[in-house]
Amino acid sequence: MELESDPTSQGSASARSTVPQARELACRVLSGNPERIRHSAAVAARAAALRGAVAPGQADLLIAAAWVHDIGYATALQDTKFHPLDGARFLRFIGWEPLLCNLVAHHSGSRFVAAVKGLDAALDEFDFTEDPLSDALTIADQTIAPNGLPCSVEERMSDMLQRHGPDSPNARAHPQRGTYIRSALQRVTSRLNVDESRLSPMD
Repeated sequence: MELESDPTSQGSASARSTVPQARELACRVLSGNPERIRHSAAVAARAAALRGAVAPGQADLLIAAAWVHDIGYATALQDTKFHPLDGARFLRFIGWEPLLCNLVAHHSGSRFVAAVKGLDAALDEFDFTEDPLSDALTIADQTIAPNGLPCSVEERMSDMLQRHGPDSPNARAHPQRGTYIRSALQRVTSRLNVDESRLSPMD
């Protein structure tokens, strides 16, 4: 896939970071990875179900970020091979709005893994804010398995540890990252006034 060299070639950043544009971009960039597309689509659907946890004017931004949160897995975009960073840098390169790039860079507690991998300074190119948007994107991602099926946060983290192995950066970052994800879950469910178990099946 060729990178778009002209960030202004398809209109303004705000016009190009809407949900339809995000869906199209994710499906195009990840066209060689259908399972990742299924996961991204399910995370976007989950984000839509969680829209009540963010300000009304930010729901589309949340869903758009959910669609593109994993585009850094595309082979053509792998620079550092750390998908949150590679995806965010690509989005910034083609002119997408900074807040969406920040959400992609920091989704699901990526900063804890970046520190283990020695990429924390690089990730600092993107601002992190612990707020309703970052919480909702993290929980949308962490309640959808890699195959696109719904799961609990605990099931998702257990699967991650099994897939990556006990000596992986993900496992070494897990004490801090797991605490962050569980706290985000509590904040999201509190904002929605629902029990955590309600987030396992798709609404």
